[in-house]
Amino acid sequence: MTISAVLAIDQGTSATKAVVTDQAGQILAEASAPIRPHYPEEAVAEQDPEELWTSVLTAGREAVRRAQAPVDAVALANQGESILVWDRATSRPLSTIIGWQDRRATEICTELSDAAEALRQSTGLVLDPYFSAPKMGWARRHLSQQGVVTTTDTWLVHRLCGAFVTDASTASRSLLTSLSSTGWDQASVDLFGLTDEELPTIVGCDEIVGTTSAFGPDIPLGGLIVDQQAALLAQACVNAGDAKCTYGTGAFLLANAGQHPVISPSGLTTSVAWQLRGQPSYCLDGQVYTAASAVRWAIDLGLIDSARDIDAVAAHTSDGVVFVPAFAGLAAPWWDPAATACLRGMTLSTGRGEIIRALVEGIAAQVAVLTALVAAELPTPPTRLRVDGGLTGSAALMQAQADLLGIPVEVHSSADATGLGAAACLRLALDASATVDQIVRPSPPSRVYEPRWSREHAAEVLSRWQAAAATTMP
Repeated sequence: MTISAVLAIDQGTSATKAVVTDQAGQILAEASAPIRPHYPEEAVAEQDPEELWTSVLTAGREAVRRAQAPVDAVALANQGESILVWDRATSRPLSTIIGWQDRRATEICTELSDAAEALRQSTGLVLDPYFSAPKMGWARRHLSQQGVVTTTDTWLVHRLCGAFVTDASTASRSLLTSLSSTGWDQASVDLFGLTDEELPTIVGCDEIVGTTSAFGPDIPLGGLIVDQQAALLAQACVNAGDAKCTYGTGAFLLANAGQHPVISPSGLTTSVAWQLRGQPSYCLDGQVYTAASAVRWAIDLGLIDSARDIDAVAAHTSDGVVFVPAFAGLAAPWWDPAATACLRGMTLSTGRGEIIRALVEGIAAQVAVLTALVAAELPTPPTRLRVDGGLTGSAALMQAQADLLGIPVEVHSSADATGLGAAACLRLALDASATVDQIVRPSPPSRVYEPRWSREHAAEVLSRWQAAAATTMP
């Protein structure tokens, strides 16, 4: 089958993005539709399901229109850990979307704390409300006993083509699958009180799951994958030790761990990077819960007008100001949902420039901590960090990242690599003879940031930030 153009949907937290690529993987057109997450009170992070659904249709159809060419198939990347309750007969939502930043399932995790280590050894994940199973259990307890409760990808795919599936990478973010198996782990399912739930079929990332006419004539739907794993693939991080970080609503560091799972002793998580040609590959990952959402906080306070103003406003030095942007708690390696944001070291001379500089360094410091752990736990440590996402447009952030890491930071040629990774999975689904190496080719970075700070100065800044982070945890 000759495939000319494909559509890839990247359904994210603050926007749905769509990209149309040609046979060589080159971008023909892009489009996006915004989504406004709701944070009505502490620990709550929600989305409107119908707004999210509309954004998928809007972005996908606009990308096809701009490409001015028919597309032969469509892929979908998803948020990974966000869930909702819905009616399988009608696809009608029965709850809001409980976002990956939502912390209300902390009560479930507290009740199951005695099982935390067994779950970590089995699933590769930490018992934390970030992952989908605690949220699923919480939703059943507090929201609705009707319908099915799944991650958002299953609901979207069902609306698009009627299939009831999820992919191996998304399933591995649930705390409901074992690293040694590609199916649901019944012991884990029972532990979270989900014994009687109807769970979707787990498929590979290179499978076609149905057809859809949502974006024009009826075309195959496949290439399902978690957004961060899709970006790892698009960045050609296909060898153990290759690492990338995506700077979106949060910042997500992933490192390829090869074809054998590595259980982190320091609080990183292990999950399926992708399952292609029947073979899973694994990754180590760490999360910074608030990156662009921390920038949004600064915008809402009037410190900057938009993310494009970061470089113009940020001072050359933070002048001793330290910012820990733990607005939704701290993830790896601390895993403290009760942690709060902290801004310290201010004097009467502190202005918005120093605060924005400290915010930038606070995001970069968390990524630097995670990268150091990855380097210690993999046989081949990262020698460079490949990056993508909207915030890579900030030279101040990217330079701070290189300075704190002490290794080059390479910006991907496309700010949004997730769609390209999903498109690669789709092309593998459409062409059984193609290999990963044939489909996934490294592209030259659009810009490289070399570290400028001495190792001593970087260590001093990072130590000061870590001391401040310790004060945010009760």
